[in-house]
Amino acid sequence: MKKTLENRLAYLYSGELFSIITFVPTSYLINYAFPNLQLYSLYSFWVSFILLEFLLLQGTIYWYVKLKRIRNENNPITPIQVVRQLHSLKTVNMIIIMTTIIVFAFDFIKWYPSLPLDGLTITFFIYIFAILEFINYFYIQLSYNVSNIKDLLRSRKLKNSCMNKDFKRLKKLEL
Repeated sequence: MKKTLENRLAYLYSGELFSIITFVPTSYLINYAFPNLQLYSLYSFWVSFILLEFLLLQGTIYWYVKLKRIRNENNPITPIQVVRQLHSLKTVNMIIIMTTIIVFAFDFIKWYPSLPLDGLTITFFIYIFAILEFINYFYIQLSYNVSNIKDLLRSRKLKNSCMNKDFKRLKKLEL
């Protein structure tokens, strides 16, 4: 059981870290190969991209802390100080998510009538992906493996995310 959990946490940690690292050169290559997208000229791209990278960094740290804790202390429970920090970042994330809408409006005004629609479309999908990552980390688990899908179909109910469970544990401790 411990080894299975350790492998799962290592997979989650390394996957998030890999994403952070590969998204930067990928964005550069796309911007370089398709200059007509004007991605790097869009403020909404930068805010959406930074939001996504920031969320992935939070996920990376979360899974790493859990992995390190289970390896070193044989305890998968997230330390309270980490839960408090992530709970504070939840508010920061929401502010950035809301600010991004304003930045999209700014880009529309700035670029009208020659909007780089393809670049804005890609940026919008990055923004939506970031919001889904936020929901996946902080509220409801959105990603499932094959064994979880059977449980999901049987219960017909989405699971709370691991961080959300930690936030509930923190709330109980503070009462």
